[in-house]
Amino acid sequence: MPNNRGDPEVFRNLFVSIAEEMGAVLRRTAFSANIKERRDYSCAIYDADGQTIAMGDHMPVNLGAMPLSVRHVLDTFKLRRGDVAIVNDPFRGGTHLPDLTAVSATQSGFYVANRAHHADIGGMSPGSMPLAREIYQEGLRIPPVLLMREGKVVDDVMNLILANVRTPDERRGDLLAQVMANRRGEERLSEIVSRYGISRTKKNAAALLNYSERVTRDMLRSIPNGEYHFEDFLDNDGVTPDLVCIAVCVRIKGDRAEVDFTGSSPQVAGSVNANYAIVVAAAMYCFRCLIRTDVPYNAGLLRPIKIIVPPRSVVNAGPPAAMAAGNVETSQRITDVILGALAKALPDSIPAASSGTMNNLSFGGWDSLRKRSFSYYETIAGGMGASAKNNGQSAVHTHMTNSWNTPIEAFEHEYPVQVRGYRIRSDSGGAGNRKGGDGIVRELKFLEETDVTILSDRRERGPYGLNGGASGKPGTNELTANGKTSRLAAKTRFTAPRGSVLRISTPGGGGFGKTKALK
Repeated sequence: MPNNRGDPEVFRNLFVSIAEEMGAVLRRTAFSANIKERRDYSCAIYDADGQTIAMGDHMPVNLGAMPLSVRHVLDTFKLRRGDVAIVNDPFRGGTHLPDLTAVSATQSGFYVANRAHHADIGGMSPGSMPLAREIYQEGLRIPPVLLMREGKVVDDVMNLILANVRTPDERRGDLLAQVMANRRGEERLSEIVSRYGISRTKKNAAALLNYSERVTRDMLRSIPNGEYHFEDFLDNDGVTPDLVCIAVCVRIKGDRAEVDFTGSSPQVAGSVNANYAIVVAAAMYCFRCLIRTDVPYNAGLLRPIKIIVPPRSVVNAGPPAAMAAGNVETSQRITDVILGALAKALPDSIPAASSGTMNNLSFGGWDSLRKRSFSYYETIAGGMGASAKNNGQSAVHTHMTNSWNTPIEAFEHEYPVQVRGYRIRSDSGGAGNRKGGDGIVRELKFLEETDVTILSDRRERGPYGLNGGASGKPGTNELTANGKTSRLAAKTRFTAPRGSVLRISTPGGGGFGKTKALK
C-alpha cells in the first residue's frame, strides 16, 4: 500500500476497530439470543457518499448488502446528530424483513450502520421466516423511518413496531442495542477526527477505497480471459415442487469482471426470491476470497465488477414477492454458482461446494412455565467443500453466514426446549482425493406445543464435488411424535406436539479430486 507516514494502514485498522467495537456493544447490550449468542449482526462505516469504508468481521451476506440500505436512508433523510433511521424493506436495500438496519450520521460527515437479525418481526409464523407467498405475510415491512430524532426515541414508530411482534420487550431491547452500537461508532469516529483532522481522515478513507480497487484489478488480471458458465438449483421454492435455477456467466476481460445471471428462473411463488443487494453481497464475497492479501473489505472491491440481474427474476425480485429465504438460502446458491464458474478458470484454486444451506429453524409459542410468549431463530452449520490442498472442515458455517451457535445452556434456560443430540454427521462429506467436511445432526425435544418452520435446501441433491470428487450427502429433516418418525419437507411449517423430537441432519461438503486407488 502506498505509504504516507504509514497513514492508510493506520487508518484501516482504526476504522475496522470501530466497526468491531460497535459489534461488541451490540452483542453485549442486546436482549435476544440471536444477537448476543449467535452474533447474527454486522457493523460498518460509510463515507459522505454512502460508500463502505470498513466492515467488522461479521456476516458476509449483510456486509455486502448494507450499502444499498444506507443509500436509501440517505436519499430519504438529511440525518443530523442524534438521528437514527431504520429500514428493513427488501425493495429499499434490505434483504429480508427480520434484518433491521440502523443508520446514523456523525459530526464529521461519515455514517455508521449496523444490521441485526431480529428473532421476530411479526408475520404469519413465529420467527418471521415463514412459508409465505407474498411479502405482506412475512412481517412488518419498514421503509426508511426515524427511530431516534435528536437523541430521543420516536415513540410512535417504536410503538408501531412493538404492536406487531410477538416478543415486544425483546424487540425493544434489541432495537435500543442497535442505537447504542451506532452511538459508540459516532464517538470513536469523532475521536479520530479530533486527533488527526477531518482532511487527513477523509483523505485516508479515499486512499483505502482506491487501494482495494487496485488490488482487485490485479487479482482479476490473474484470471484467464473468457466466459465461464455454471448453473445449480434450489430444491424448490416451498410452494411448488419445481427446481429453481440459478445460472451465471462470469466474464473476465483484463482487469474487469462481469457477473451475469441471465438464464436464472423468474421470481417464484415461495420465499426464496432474492434481490440485487443479496447478489452484490455474494459476488463481493466470492471475488474477495480470490485475493490472497489482507485487502480492506470496502466499496473499492466492487468498482471493477459489473453485476447483471434480470428484472423480476429469482435474483432480482420485485413486489410483492416473498423474500424470507432469499437472504439465507438463495444467497448460498448464488455463491455456489459464482464459485462453480470461477472453478472453470481456476481449477486448483476453488473448493467444491459447501453445504449450500443455512438450515433455518424458527419456532415459537406459549411457555406455560414462564408465562410468556417465545420466539426463536437459528441457522445450523454443515460441511465445507474440499479443495485441492485440504479436506473440508466439518460442522462449520460457510460462505454467506458466519454466525455462532447458541450455547446449549443458554438455549435451554431461555426456551422450553431440550437439546437431545448435537453431533457431527459422520461420513456425510463427499469422497475424493480430498474429502468434503461432514454436516451436523441436531435433535431438539419440544417441551411445549410449538409452531415450527424450517427453510432448508440441499435435501434432494447434495453439494457438488469438483475435479472428480463426489457430492456431499443431502440433508434430511425428521420429526418423531407419538412413537412415529416422519420425513419432513425441506421447507415446511408444522405444529410440533409436546414431547416430540425434531432431527435436522445437515449436508456434507463436496469432495475434491478422484479418490486415489489403494496400492
